Amino acid sequence: MAVKARKVGNSTVLTVPAEIKVADEYDVYQGRDGQIVYTPKEKNPFLDPEFIATHDLTQKEAFGGHLVGNEIPQD
Repeated sequence: MAVKARKVGNSTVLTVPAEIKVADEYDVYQGRDGQIVYTPKEKNPFLDPEFIATHDLTQKEAFGGHLVGNEIPQD
């Protein structure tokens, strides 16, 4: 599929073909060689209060055993 850029007011618009399912909001980036990349915007689960309340985000010692650095032991 190919699309052409067109001017609308002070903006340049790229039309999305009807066959492509679109999200409500996107982050957009431009690559070094002129690529334009649109990525659907997603919520960060680690900032979502509901996600935080329903998940244990504490980190366990990876190898067990004695503490090896400045870790704070849990009583």
